[in-house]
Amino acid sequence: MFLTGTMRINEQNHLEIGGCDTVELAKEFGTPLYIMDEALIRQNCAAYRDTLAQLYPKSQVAYAGKAFLTMAMCRLIEEEGLALDVASGGEIYTALQAGFPAAKMIFHGNNKTPEEIRLALACGIGRFVVDSFSELELLANLAAEAKKKAKIYLRVKPGIEAHTHHYIQTGQMDSKFGLGLADGQALAAVKAALKTKHLELRGLHCHIGSQIFDFKPFQLAAHTMLDFMQEIKKKTGFVVEELDLGGGFGIRYLKQDNPYSLTAFVELIVSSVKEKAAEHGFPLPKLLLEPGRSIVGEAGTTLYTVGAIKDVPGIRRYVAVDGGMTDNLRTALYDAKYEAVVANRVYDRPLEKVTIAGRACESGDMLIWDIELPPLNRGDLLAVLSTGAYHYSMANNYNRFPRPAVVFVRDGKASLVVKRETYADLVKNDLIPGYLQPAEQKTAKQVEKNF
Repeated sequence: MFLTGTMRINEQNHLEIGGCDTVELAKEFGTPLYIMDEALIRQNCAAYRDTLAQLYPKSQVAYAGKAFLTMAMCRLIEEEGLALDVASGGEIYTALQAGFPAAKMIFHGNNKTPEEIRLALACGIGRFVVDSFSELELLANLAAEAKKKAKIYLRVKPGIEAHTHHYIQTGQMDSKFGLGLADGQALAAVKAALKTKHLELRGLHCHIGSQIFDFKPFQLAAHTMLDFMQEIKKKTGFVVEELDLGGGFGIRYLKQDNPYSLTAFVELIVSSVKEKAAEHGFPLPKLLLEPGRSIVGEAGTTLYTVGAIKDVPGIRRYVAVDGGMTDNLRTALYDAKYEAVVANRVYDRPLEKVTIAGRACESGDMLIWDIELPPLNRGDLLAVLSTGAYHYSMANNYNRFPRPAVVFVRDGKASLVVKRETYADLVKNDLIPGYLQPAEQKTAKQVEKNF
């Protein structure tokens, strides 16, 4: 077991986060419940912001909203002085509704729709990260239609394969994201952008993947991008003024995970950029980083209630909880691994090995395989750690399960930031066409007789 942020074990042997007893949180808000440690989120924002500002004043940290985004999170991010990386019209709308300034948003996506681009142009989005030649053309046409000039980055594939799950590698040549260096597409896109009237090329962007512990790929990416910037200067005369190196720094999901500190990560990126710029005699660009998981990942905990317990003699014991792949898709998607504690009796000795199963009608709905925990009973509370990133974001209504609530906890107070969905929420957008309307309302007895 490991504890993060403001977690502690109180006198009742209960897990406490942000000064809030998780047993009491379950009583007040129900389960499954996403609990976000606000103090830890702010601490991580400050670590990135302050370290980068000290070492490289011409810089900006942009929070990667796809990791976890709500209106409350947008307010927190603005308070902490970060920009915001958005990846859809829905994320833009959420941020705008929260009062987040569009000029501090960076709009990503490999297939932005015309409607999303029009929304971004209308609100004055700060930067578009252009992913392809077809987007370059579409954005130019829509910007002309709106009589605006879109400020853009070009997303570049640096040809670096980071050591992480292949689903979350993005910097290699065979990727749906970005324009390749090796095949000349990136340089061709630069030349095309510079000739396009309604586009203003401001910088380059790259992102090599996610949940990466090794420093070397980040260093290689920084060097590769500075080399490319020097090539652009030599072949076009254009000096790239802004460089966005994305995010991807890994967090701790298991006790044995040992990521470097956020400060060490920032120091490495800065030194890599400065080193290569000095080698080329290239002016230092404005530097942007886009952390997401490393800001919110370890700050999140998901609380479940234990339900059915089933023994398969000689094979395993299944313990089912009241959530699963509908609130945590990562295990099914990436074979992700997690630690968990029994929140209502944390210090009890782990005496049995069990598998934590979800409640969806799907054999692949497993949260944790083979974890050692104290003997569990129906009604116990299980807290799964490090669930702040890509859990709420990927939550879904499979089997028509309502999505969980989200609370921010801080200084002994819990604030509801996303209400739990109800059954009424599940059907509010459903329609029954006229030809399917029931001819008459049947009584329960009539229905049962015909069943």
